[in-house]
Amino acid sequence: MPAYHSASDEAAPGGTPDRSPGGASTSTAPPAGAAALRPAHPRAVPLSELRALIDAEAVPGSAGRADPAVTGVSLNTSQTLPGDLYAALPGTHRHGGQFIADAVDAGAVAVLTDPDGAALAARSGVTVPVLVHPRPRAVVGALSHRVFGPAATDEELALYAVTGTNGKTTTTYLINGLLGAAGARTGLIGTIEILAGGTAVPSVLTTPEAPQVHALLALMREHGVNAAAMEVSSHALSYHRVDGIRFDVAGFTNLTQDHLDLHGSMSEYFAAKAQLFTPEHCRRAVVLADDHWGRAMAHHAADRLGADAVTCLLVGGPEDGAPGMDAASGPDLRAVDLPGALWHVTDLTRDGLGHRFTLVGPAGVRLHARTGLPGRFNVANAALAVLMVHAGGMDPAAIQDLLEVPDVLTPQVPGRMQVIGTAPHAVVDFAHNPDALVRALEATRPDDGGRLLLVFGATGDRDATKRPLMGQIAARLADVVIVTDDDPHDEDPARIRAAVLAGAHRAVHDEGFSRVVEEVHPRAEAIRRAVALARPQDSILVAGRGHEVWQEVKGVNLPLDDRQELAAALRQVGDRGNAPVDEADPAPRDGRHQEEGNTPA
Repeated sequence: MPAYHSASDEAAPGGTPDRSPGGASTSTAPPAGAAALRPAHPRAVPLSELRALIDAEAVPGSAGRADPAVTGVSLNTSQTLPGDLYAALPGTHRHGGQFIADAVDAGAVAVLTDPDGAALAARSGVTVPVLVHPRPRAVVGALSHRVFGPAATDEELALYAVTGTNGKTTTTYLINGLLGAAGARTGLIGTIEILAGGTAVPSVLTTPEAPQVHALLALMREHGVNAAAMEVSSHALSYHRVDGIRFDVAGFTNLTQDHLDLHGSMSEYFAAKAQLFTPEHCRRAVVLADDHWGRAMAHHAADRLGADAVTCLLVGGPEDGAPGMDAASGPDLRAVDLPGALWHVTDLTRDGLGHRFTLVGPAGVRLHARTGLPGRFNVANAALAVLMVHAGGMDPAAIQDLLEVPDVLTPQVPGRMQVIGTAPHAVVDFAHNPDALVRALEATRPDDGGRLLLVFGATGDRDATKRPLMGQIAARLADVVIVTDDDPHDEDPARIRAAVLAGAHRAVHDEGFSRVVEEVHPRAEAIRRAVALARPQDSILVAGRGHEVWQEVKGVNLPLDDRQELAAALRQVGDRGNAPVDEADPAPRDGRHQEEGNTPA
């Protein structure tokens, strides 16, 4: 089998990539066929035009045409097609210039790189023209837009972007569902999958690299897609993955601790997200403004786009330390000084696993909605999606008609509060940072006095400061905590577990929480352990990996799907019946740590 070089070696800048479905970027198998994610009829752009666009130095090739026609852009040799401009960027471990010969063998007609890459190209005897730029990553988006961007005759493609720490995936699915119900032919780009006019492929990054994003949008236009929703991560903004794209509407969910290994501080994390809310990247903004970061983003958007282009949404209720969610709560002081149009959620009531609510906007406009998605945070996601569609040009009456469509705000989002069983209530969720874990635990807590059992771990090679914090959260909010492995990547799994357990011990011993805390690995065994301990009235939350189907350990992808493992464990217990906890669980009830590790799978 041929070797395919990973994007982390060829193109990734320093730091860590955003989280991928399988956790790993190094595989012996190629990614989904590059041609399948490209337009069938690419535009041919002279290399000289691209050189002028970015003001690059040109090193002529020793063979072939001096000004070849470029029909594509790629960052990875496994995705390079004949006619491509291959961008050889400095990587985390190696320089993309080391793979120029492979790219040329795959059909690349020219190369973009930095001076170090140009030196590598010269030593390798490359025969195609080379464009040299001091910051090649910063110009890949502009080049990709020129090659793959819309022609004057193309039908308009309305673009909706969602950024924030949590809620991006669900909100894009909600937008996709609303637009589809309105008759649009829709596309989707995000953490779980890419939907492009009938083509569906698993995703590798929350936001693909710039050449892939622009190629996907071109593919959507070819397939008649006229509206698309996209997740935009802080990595995407920092690494110029959406350069050259101006979204019609950009939405902001929230900002909580995550990715500090990349950004260093919450202020820097905010600044990365804020790049989306500029005239270069969007026309209108919808901001969930419940907290400090949301209000700051609303003011930033108003400063950059103008207040008339900003919509603010207030959702938080009394348990959030904010005014209530119904009209009887009195004036909402959070609304003071917020820019733009203001909407807020009222009349929030439980309805099965989900909620009914009303959105109240300017001039007393009211939109009545229901979402079957569990958790109050999904009310915020649903309300944000509704207002983004409104900001995109749909009038309230038309939106209310859409909201009457059954389950229009209840999309099936893989690995996002996905219910696997009912007795016990068993859920798989992607929560892998402190705020998301709190929200998932609160949403999963049984109403009838049952216990909440949590299986989770922390990701390796990522922000280590959140590990003990997540352990504390787990011990505060769950009755039984089973600490296991997430995606260790290149770290020692035992070291990661120890950091999480330290936080859990702190909550148990220092804060007086009476909890059962266990360490069980591998992960599949931890899931089986939770199911064995659960009673029918209990709830089980398996958190951290969601839709992912691979677990990366020391560079190796191991097949692991939490949903399948949980379903299989529930079936097994269902065959023999649930054992009472005092029969199945010898664990002490005083909150002391019980070692259950090294259990064979």
